[in-house]
Amino acid sequence: MSSETSSGSLLESFQLRDLTLNNRVIMAPLTRSRSGESRIPNDLMAEYYTQRASAGLIIAEATTISPQANGWVQSPGIYTDEMVQGWKKVVDSVHQAGGKMFLQLWHMGRASHSDFHDGQPAVAPSAIAIDNGEPIRTPNGKQPVEIPRALESKEIPGIVQQYRTAAENALSAGFDGVEIHGANGYLIDQFLQSKTNQRDDEYGGSIEKRYRFLGEVVDAVTSVFPAKRVGVRLSPNGIFNDMGSSDYREQFSYAAEQLDNYRLAYLHVVDGLEFGFHEQGEAMVLSDFRKLFAGPLMGNCGYNQQSAEAAISNGDADMIAFGRPYISNPDLVERFQNGWPLTDPGSPELWYSHEAEGYTTFPAHGKA
Repeated sequence: MSSETSSGSLLESFQLRDLTLNNRVIMAPLTRSRSGESRIPNDLMAEYYTQRASAGLIIAEATTISPQANGWVQSPGIYTDEMVQGWKKVVDSVHQAGGKMFLQLWHMGRASHSDFHDGQPAVAPSAIAIDNGEPIRTPNGKQPVEIPRALESKEIPGIVQQYRTAAENALSAGFDGVEIHGANGYLIDQFLQSKTNQRDDEYGGSIEKRYRFLGEVVDAVTSVFPAKRVGVRLSPNGIFNDMGSSDYREQFSYAAEQLDNYRLAYLHVVDGLEFGFHEQGEAMVLSDFRKLFAGPLMGNCGYNQQSAEAAISNGDADMIAFGRPYISNPDLVERFQNGWPLTDPGSPELWYSHEAEGYTTFPAHGKA
Protein backbone atom coordinates (compact mmCIF):
# COMPACT_ATOMS: atom_id res chain seq x y z
CA MET A 1 0.00 0.00 0.00
CA SER A 2 1.42 3.36 -0.98
CA SER A 3 1.08 6.06 1.64
CA GLU A 4 -0.57 9.38 0.76
CA THR A 5 1.14 11.12 3.66
CA SER A 6 4.48 12.77 4.26
CA SER A 7 7.02 12.85 7.06
CA GLY A 8 7.65 15.97 9.09
CA SER A 9 7.64 17.29 12.62
CA LEU A 10 4.93 18.21 15.09
CA LEU A 11 5.22 21.97 14.66
CA GLU A 12 5.56 21.95 10.87
CA SER A 13 2.62 22.62 8.59
CA PHE A 14 0.70 19.71 7.10
CA GLN A 15 -1.33 19.40 3.92
CA LEU A 16 -4.52 17.65 5.04
CA ARG A 17 -5.93 16.87 1.61
CA ASP A 18 -7.00 20.35 0.42
CA LEU A 19 -6.59 22.03 3.83
CA THR A 20 -3.25 23.49 4.89
CA LEU A 21 -2.79 23.10 8.66
CA ASN A 22 -0.33 25.45 10.35
CA ASN A 23 0.96 22.58 12.49
CA ARG A 24 0.18 18.97 13.37
CA VAL A 25 -0.99 19.71 16.93
CA ILE A 26 -4.69 18.84 16.92
CA MET A 27 -7.16 19.82 19.61
CA ALA A 28 -9.00 16.61 20.44
CA PRO A 29 -12.77 16.63 20.96
CA LEU A 30 -13.42 17.35 24.64
CA THR A 31 -16.88 17.13 26.15
CA ARG A 32 -17.09 20.13 28.48
CA SER A 33 -20.82 20.55 29.26
CA ARG A 34 -21.06 24.32 28.71
CA SER A 35 -23.98 24.57 26.28
CA GLY A 36 -26.67 24.78 28.97
CA GLU A 37 -29.92 22.87 29.06
CA SER A 38 -30.83 24.20 25.61
CA ARG A 39 -27.80 22.45 24.07
CA ILE A 40 -27.29 25.58 21.93
CA PRO A 41 -23.63 26.66 21.55
CA ASN A 42 -23.04 30.03 23.17
CA ASP A 43 -20.64 32.94 23.54
CA LEU A 44 -18.68 31.20 26.30
CA MET A 45 -17.99 28.29 23.96
CA ALA A 46 -16.94 30.70 21.21
CA GLU A 47 -14.43 32.29 23.59
CA TYR A 48 -13.08 28.90 24.65
CA TYR A 49 -12.47 27.61 21.13
CA THR A 50 -11.09 30.92 19.88
CA GLN A 51 -8.53 30.87 22.70
CA ARG A 52 -7.27 27.59 21.19
CA ALA A 53 -7.33 28.61 17.51
CA SER A 54 -3.55 28.18 17.06
CA ALA A 55 -4.07 24.41 16.92
CA GLY A 56 -3.49 23.00 13.47
CA LEU A 57 -7.08 21.77 13.62
CA ILE A 58 -9.76 21.96 16.31
CA ILE A 59 -12.10 18.99 16.51
CA ALA A 60 -15.11 20.37 18.34
CA GLU A 61 -16.58 18.42 21.21
CA ALA A 62 -18.87 15.46 20.57
CA THR A 63 -22.16 16.93 19.34
CA THR A 64 -25.39 14.99 19.22
CA ILE A 65 -27.18 14.46 15.92
CA SER A 66 -30.73 14.20 17.33
CA PRO A 67 -32.67 14.16 20.61
CA GLN A 68 -32.41 10.36 20.57
CA ALA A 69 -28.62 10.71 20.51
CA ASN A 70 -28.46 12.71 23.75
CA GLY A 71 -27.11 11.28 26.97
CA TRP A 72 -24.72 13.82 28.46
CA VAL A 73 -25.77 16.76 30.60
CA GLN A 74 -25.46 20.14 28.84
CA SER A 75 -23.58 18.85 25.81
CA PRO A 76 -24.35 20.62 22.50
CA GLY A 77 -26.42 19.41 19.58
CA ILE A 78 -26.58 20.09 15.84
CA TYR A 79 -30.22 19.25 15.07
CA THR A 80 -32.10 22.58 15.30
CA ASP A 81 -31.76 25.91 13.53
CA GLU A 82 -30.85 27.55 16.84
CA MET A 83 -28.01 25.07 17.35
CA VAL A 84 -26.74 25.72 13.83
CA GLN A 85 -26.71 29.46 14.44
CA GLY A 86 -24.98 28.97 17.79
CA TRP A 87 -22.27 26.88 16.19
CA LYS A 88 -21.93 29.40 13.35
CA LYS A 89 -20.92 32.08 15.85
CA VAL A 90 -18.30 29.71 17.28
CA VAL A 91 -16.89 28.72 13.90
CA ASP A 92 -16.84 32.29 12.60
CA SER A 93 -14.86 33.39 15.65
CA VAL A 94 -12.34 30.55 15.24
CA HIS A 95 -11.94 31.34 11.55
CA GLN A 96 -11.38 35.03 12.30
CA ALA A 97 -8.57 33.96 14.63
CA GLY A 98 -6.97 31.90 11.84
CA GLY A 99 -8.11 28.48 13.01
CA LYS A 100 -9.74 25.51 11.29
CA MET A 101 -12.51 23.44 12.84
CA PHE A 102 -14.28 20.10 12.33
CA LEU A 103 -17.42 19.03 14.20
CA GLN A 104 -17.61 15.58 15.80
CA LEU A 105 -20.95 13.85 15.16
CA TRP A 106 -22.21 11.79 18.11
CA HIS A 107 -24.91 9.29 19.05
CA MET A 108 -24.49 7.86 22.54
CA GLY A 109 -26.54 4.70 22.11
CA ARG A 110 -26.65 2.59 25.27
CA ALA A 111 -24.40 5.05 27.15
CA SER A 112 -27.48 7.22 27.56
CA HIS A 113 -30.37 6.86 30.07
CA SER A 114 -34.15 7.08 30.10
CA ASP A 115 -33.92 10.37 32.03
CA PHE A 116 -32.87 11.98 28.74
CA HIS A 117 -35.74 10.42 26.79
CA ASP A 118 -38.96 11.04 28.71
CA GLY A 119 -38.68 7.70 30.47
CA GLN A 120 -38.03 5.66 27.32
CA PRO A 121 -34.92 3.45 27.26
CA ALA A 122 -31.83 4.34 25.32
CA VAL A 123 -31.27 2.46 22.06
CA ALA A 124 -28.45 0.14 21.08
CA PRO A 125 -27.63 -2.65 18.62
CA SER A 126 -28.55 -5.24 21.27
CA ALA A 127 -30.28 -5.17 24.65
CA ILE A 128 -27.01 -5.40 26.61
CA ALA A 129 -26.36 -2.97 29.47
CA ILE A 130 -23.03 -1.37 30.33
CA ASP A 131 -21.44 -3.45 33.09
CA ASN A 132 -18.66 -1.38 34.61
CA GLY A 133 -20.13 -0.43 37.97
CA GLU A 134 -20.33 3.26 37.07
CA PRO A 135 -23.55 5.29 37.29
CA ILE A 136 -24.76 7.55 34.50
CA ARG A 137 -24.99 11.29 35.14
CA THR A 138 -28.42 12.55 34.14
CA PRO A 139 -30.43 15.75 34.66
CA ASN A 140 -31.78 14.01 37.78
CA GLY A 141 -28.37 13.16 39.21
CA LYS A 142 -26.39 9.93 39.07
CA GLN A 143 -28.53 6.96 38.04
CA PRO A 144 -27.82 3.25 37.68
CA VAL A 145 -27.28 1.94 34.16
CA GLU A 146 -30.25 0.48 32.32
CA ILE A 147 -30.77 -2.21 29.72
CA PRO A 148 -31.13 -0.45 26.35
CA ARG A 149 -33.75 -1.25 23.73
CA ALA A 150 -32.40 -3.11 20.71
CA LEU A 151 -33.02 -1.16 17.54
CA GLU A 152 -35.26 -2.76 14.96
CA SER A 153 -33.72 -3.15 11.51
CA LYS A 154 -36.26 -0.78 10.01
CA GLU A 155 -35.20 2.00 12.42
CA ILE A 156 -31.55 2.05 11.43
CA PRO A 157 -31.89 3.92 8.09
CA GLY A 158 -33.60 6.71 10.03
CA ILE A 159 -30.54 7.08 12.27
CA VAL A 160 -28.29 7.11 9.22
CA GLN A 161 -30.45 9.95 7.92
CA GLN A 162 -29.92 11.78 11.21
CA TYR A 163 -26.18 11.68 10.54
CA ARG A 164 -26.75 13.05 7.03
CA THR A 165 -28.91 15.89 8.33
CA ALA A 166 -26.39 16.67 11.05
CA ALA A 167 -23.66 16.90 8.40
CA GLU A 168 -25.85 19.27 6.39
CA ASN A 169 -26.31 21.40 9.49
CA ALA A 170 -22.55 21.38 10.16
CA LEU A 171 -21.98 22.57 6.61
CA SER A 172 -24.51 25.36 7.12
CA ALA A 173 -22.72 26.37 10.33
CA GLY A 174 -19.48 26.82 8.39
CA PHE A 175 -17.40 23.94 9.74
CA ASP A 176 -14.40 22.98 7.61
CA GLY A 177 -15.37 19.33 7.94
CA VAL A 178 -16.79 16.72 10.28
CA GLU A 179 -15.52 13.76 12.26
CA ILE A 180 -17.72 10.68 12.71
CA HIS A 181 -17.43 9.48 16.31
CA GLY A 182 -16.98 5.73 16.03
CA ALA A 183 -15.09 5.32 19.31
CA ASN A 184 -15.35 5.07 23.09
CA GLY A 185 -18.35 2.78 23.37
CA TYR A 186 -20.93 5.01 21.71
CA LEU A 187 -23.46 3.84 19.12
CA ILE A 188 -21.19 3.22 16.14
CA ASP A 189 -18.62 1.46 18.34
CA GLN A 190 -21.45 -0.59 19.83
CA PHE A 191 -22.38 -1.78 16.34
CA LEU A 192 -18.75 -2.55 15.47
CA GLN A 193 -17.92 -4.71 18.45
CA SER A 194 -19.10 -8.27 19.07
CA LYS A 195 -19.34 -7.59 22.80
CA THR A 196 -22.21 -5.17 22.24
CA ASN A 197 -23.60 -6.32 18.89
CA GLN A 198 -25.25 -9.72 19.04
CA ARG A 199 -27.71 -9.13 16.21
CA ASP A 200 -28.60 -11.79 13.65
CA ASP A 201 -29.77 -9.45 10.88
CA GLU A 202 -27.83 -7.56 8.21
CA TYR A 203 -26.20 -5.39 10.92
CA GLY A 204 -24.64 -8.15 13.00
CA GLY A 205 -23.30 -11.69 13.15
CA SER A 206 -20.05 -11.19 11.23
CA ILE A 207 -17.25 -8.65 10.99
CA GLU A 208 -18.60 -7.39 7.68
CA LYS A 209 -22.16 -7.00 8.96
CA ARG A 210 -21.07 -5.28 12.16
CA TYR A 211 -19.21 -2.75 10.02
CA ARG A 212 -22.28 -2.08 7.88
CA PHE A 213 -23.76 0.67 10.09
CA LEU A 214 -20.51 2.65 10.10
CA GLY A 215 -20.23 2.21 6.35
CA GLU A 216 -23.74 3.54 5.80
CA VAL A 217 -23.02 6.52 8.05
CA VAL A 218 -19.84 7.32 6.12
CA ASP A 219 -21.76 7.06 2.84
CA ALA A 220 -24.40 9.45 4.19
CA VAL A 221 -21.95 12.01 5.55
CA THR A 222 -19.76 11.96 2.42
CA SER A 223 -22.87 12.73 0.37
CA VAL A 224 -22.81 16.14 2.12
CA PHE A 225 -19.12 16.90 2.71
CA PRO A 226 -16.53 15.58 0.26
CA ALA A 227 -14.67 12.63 1.72
CA LYS A 228 -11.52 14.77 1.97
CA ARG A 229 -13.35 16.80 4.65
CA VAL A 230 -14.59 13.81 6.68
CA GLY A 231 -12.65 12.00 9.41
CA VAL A 232 -13.52 8.90 11.42
CA ARG A 233 -12.50 8.17 15.00
CA LEU A 234 -11.94 4.61 16.29
CA SER A 235 -10.78 3.22 19.66
CA PRO A 236 -9.59 -0.37 19.17
CA ASN A 237 -7.97 -0.72 22.60
CA GLY A 238 -10.43 1.09 24.83
CA ILE A 239 -12.45 -0.20 27.75
CA PHE A 240 -14.40 3.04 28.24
CA ASN A 241 -18.15 2.38 28.48
CA ASP A 242 -17.42 -1.33 29.04
CA MET A 243 -15.98 -2.12 25.61
CA GLY A 244 -13.45 -4.67 24.40
CA SER A 245 -14.13 -7.67 22.16
CA SER A 246 -12.09 -10.81 21.60
CA ASP A 247 -12.03 -10.25 17.83
CA TYR A 248 -11.11 -6.57 18.04
CA ARG A 249 -8.04 -6.92 15.82
CA GLU A 250 -9.99 -8.49 13.00
CA GLN A 251 -12.87 -6.02 13.38
CA PHE A 252 -10.83 -2.84 13.45
CA SER A 253 -8.45 -4.03 10.73
CA TYR A 254 -11.43 -4.66 8.47
CA ALA A 255 -12.92 -1.26 9.34
CA ALA A 256 -9.64 0.53 8.53
CA GLU A 257 -9.34 -1.27 5.20
CA GLN A 258 -12.88 -0.32 4.23
CA LEU A 259 -12.44 3.29 5.31
CA ASP A 260 -9.25 3.54 3.25
CA ASN A 261 -11.35 3.24 0.10
CA TYR A 262 -12.99 6.63 0.68
CA ARG A 263 -9.83 8.80 0.70
CA LEU A 264 -11.05 10.41 3.91
CA ALA A 265 -9.53 13.50 5.51
CA TYR A 266 -8.02 11.24 8.17
CA LEU A 267 -8.42 8.24 10.42
CA HIS A 268 -8.29 9.26 14.10
CA VAL A 269 -7.15 6.34 16.26
CA VAL A 270 -7.32 6.44 20.04
CA ASP A 271 -4.24 4.25 20.29
CA GLY A 272 -3.06 5.28 23.74
CA LEU A 273 -4.15 3.35 26.83
CA GLU A 274 -4.82 6.25 29.20
CA PHE A 275 -8.57 5.50 29.23
CA GLY A 276 -7.89 1.87 30.10
CA PHE A 277 -7.08 -1.21 28.00
CA HIS A 278 -9.42 -4.18 27.60
CA GLU A 279 -6.49 -6.62 27.49
CA GLN A 280 -8.14 -8.92 24.97
CA GLY A 281 -4.78 -9.22 23.24
CA GLU A 282 -1.88 -7.03 22.18
CA ALA A 283 -2.77 -3.37 21.81
CA MET A 284 -3.25 -2.09 18.26
CA VAL A 285 -0.76 0.68 17.57
CA LEU A 286 -0.45 3.31 14.87
CA SER A 287 1.99 1.23 12.85
CA ASP A 288 -0.70 -1.47 12.58
CA PHE A 289 -3.05 1.05 11.02
CA ARG A 290 -0.34 2.43 8.71
CA LYS A 291 -0.41 -0.94 6.96
CA LEU A 292 -4.17 -0.74 6.45
CA PHE A 293 -4.91 2.93 5.88
CA ALA A 294 -2.91 4.96 3.35
CA GLY A 295 -4.39 8.36 4.17
CA PRO A 296 -3.57 10.83 6.94
CA LEU A 297 -3.41 9.16 10.35
CA MET A 298 -3.97 10.84 13.72
CA GLY A 299 -2.94 9.39 17.08
CA ASN A 300 -4.49 10.27 20.44
CA CYS A 301 -4.50 9.60 24.18
CA GLY A 302 -1.64 10.21 26.58
CA TYR A 303 0.82 11.86 24.20
CA ASN A 304 3.24 14.57 25.28
CA GLN A 305 5.33 16.74 23.01
CA GLN A 306 8.20 14.26 22.90
CA SER A 307 6.17 11.14 22.18
CA ALA A 308 4.09 13.03 19.61
CA GLU A 309 7.22 14.23 17.87
CA ALA A 310 8.56 10.67 17.80
CA ALA A 311 5.35 9.26 16.32
CA ILE A 312 5.41 11.82 13.52
CA SER A 313 9.13 11.70 12.80
CA ASN A 314 9.15 7.91 12.53
CA GLY A 315 6.20 7.99 10.15
CA ASP A 316 3.61 6.29 12.35
CA ALA A 317 1.36 9.38 12.47
CA ASP A 318 0.83 12.59 10.55
CA MET A 319 -0.91 14.46 13.38
CA ILE A 320 -1.38 13.98 17.11
CA ALA A 321 -4.50 15.04 19.00
CA PHE A 322 -4.13 16.41 22.52
CA GLY A 323 -7.02 16.39 24.96
CA ARG A 324 -6.33 17.18 28.60
CA PRO A 325 -3.35 19.46 27.85
CA TYR A 326 -5.76 21.69 25.91
CA ILE A 327 -8.06 22.07 28.90
CA SER A 328 -5.56 24.23 30.77
CA ASN A 329 -3.21 25.36 28.01
CA PRO A 330 -5.10 27.37 25.39
CA ASP A 331 -1.74 28.30 23.84
CA LEU A 332 -0.47 24.72 23.71
CA VAL A 333 1.21 25.21 20.33
CA GLU A 334 3.10 28.27 21.56
CA ARG A 335 4.16 26.42 24.71
CA PHE A 336 5.54 23.61 22.57
CA GLN A 337 7.29 26.10 20.29
CA ASN A 338 8.96 27.96 23.15
CA GLY A 339 9.55 25.18 25.65
CA TRP A 340 7.24 26.82 28.17
CA PRO A 341 5.88 24.62 30.99
CA LEU A 342 2.34 23.27 30.83
CA THR A 343 -0.34 24.21 33.33
CA ASP A 344 -1.98 21.31 35.16
CA PRO A 345 -5.68 20.93 34.29
CA GLY A 346 -6.72 20.39 37.90
CA SER A 347 -9.79 18.53 39.11
CA PRO A 348 -12.31 16.86 36.76
CA GLU A 349 -15.07 18.48 38.83
CA LEU A 350 -13.87 21.80 37.42
CA TRP A 351 -13.83 20.48 33.86
CA TYR A 352 -17.61 19.93 33.89
CA SER A 353 -18.70 22.78 36.16
CA HIS A 354 -20.99 24.41 33.54
CA GLU A 355 -19.32 27.76 34.35
CA ALA A 356 -16.52 29.87 32.91
CA GLU A 357 -14.25 28.81 35.79
CA GLY A 358 -12.04 25.95 34.63
CA TYR A 359 -13.09 26.53 31.04
CA THR A 360 -12.06 29.93 29.67
CA THR A 361 -10.14 31.04 32.78
CA PHE A 362 -6.83 29.28 32.08
CA PRO A 363 -4.52 32.06 30.81
CA ALA A 364 -1.94 31.91 28.08
CA HIS A 365 1.67 31.69 29.26
CA GLY A 366 2.86 34.82 31.03
CA LYS A 367 -0.60 36.32 31.36
CA ALA A 368 -2.52 36.60 34.60
